[in-house]
Amino acid sequence: MSYLSFLIANRRFLGFGFLLALSSSFGQTYYISVYGGEIREVFDLSHGGFGTVYSIGTLASGLLLMWLGTVIDRVDLRIYGPSLLLGLATACVLMAITPGVVVLAFTIFMLRMFGQGLLSHAATTSMARYFGSGERGRAVSIAALGFPVAQGIFPAMAVILMAGLGWRGAWWASAAILVAIVPIALWLLRGHSKRHDAMLEKTKDDTGAKSGAPKRRQWTRAEVIRDPRFALTMLAVMGPSFIVTGTMFHQVHLVEAKGWTLGWFAASFIGYSATQVGTALIAGSLVDRFGAVRLMPFYLLPLACGMLVLSLYDQLWAAPAFMFLVGITGGFTSNLANTVWAELYGVLNLGSIRALVASFSVIASALSPVTFGVLFDRGVSFEAVAVGSIFYTLFGAALLTLVYRRGGMVRG
Repeated sequence: MSYLSFLIANRRFLGFGFLLALSSSFGQTYYISVYGGEIREVFDLSHGGFGTVYSIGTLASGLLLMWLGTVIDRVDLRIYGPSLLLGLATACVLMAITPGVVVLAFTIFMLRMFGQGLLSHAATTSMARYFGSGERGRAVSIAALGFPVAQGIFPAMAVILMAGLGWRGAWWASAAILVAIVPIALWLLRGHSKRHDAMLEKTKDDTGAKSGAPKRRQWTRAEVIRDPRFALTMLAVMGPSFIVTGTMFHQVHLVEAKGWTLGWFAASFIGYSATQVGTALIAGSLVDRFGAVRLMPFYLLPLACGMLVLSLYDQLWAAPAFMFLVGITGGFTSNLANTVWAELYGVLNLGSIRALVASFSVIASALSPVTFGVLFDRGVSFEAVAVGSIFYTLFGAALLTLVYRRGGMVRG
């Protein structure tokens, strides 16, 4: 089945995943960081100070995500999805009215929990769970298109909203958009109970509940934690979250150091978005054909090249070149970092497993703003930080090659 035929046949549920991914943008670093200059000025925060507040909120959300992310295994998506949208809308309202640093930290926690954490988790986990191995890659890649589309639109939208409404007014508008999305999400989930029943029946068949059916091991989260492949893979998979979040969070400092304008860098997100869209579609087909496990060792290399561009060049073209290269890794990440767990560990407990993965990724993204900020406050250049990021990325690629060189698939 072609991409178009697959999309038409499953348009509503794929649209639901896309919508959740798109909506998560209000809690993503690339959106929040556009307001970084105004927030630091209003609350008198340095780069390191704002990075610390941001990291505290993000770290708390990552720790809680280990528990809240498992709820998707037990709660109907028709309740779970809209609840997340309303939670993120509430966080946007808090940002619009926040009076001080303490409330700011709690607001960031809410934004990161519902946006980066739970909505992203729900968008990809629901696709990986309800589509089989021959369709899972395409399903995740289509739903995950919401991430690059938002990255291409929302930073520029934030700049426009701030210009017209002020930074607090822009957050009020963000909340209104999220509330308006709720009925659309419910409409897209019409008939979901039949899909869920079919998934449960398929899981019974895979685990050998019916006579003569081949057994497919469905790992529990406790078993996954004890699997050495999981820990080694996470060391590498957390790299993009740490590096890209740190870079995007301090984009105001980056453009000042490079002599660019914030508008130019925000416009470069369009290239990032377009690259990620194309790469995600290609990744979906490759995953369905070859499997995520066999592709894992390669997807970090474009990120290393992107950081190399930042470390060497100040010209205007370096911004879109960086976005292009990082977009390639981003497109593969949105697919591989979700489908590989279903291939390795099954889908029955996928929500719990993905919650653990997402939690570690959020924690990685929590550590980078404060780490980068402290380094910048101490006079370390962006170029030096980029070089360190290159070494970590290459280490991650080598680690994945070691872990998956013989395929890595284990069936219980």
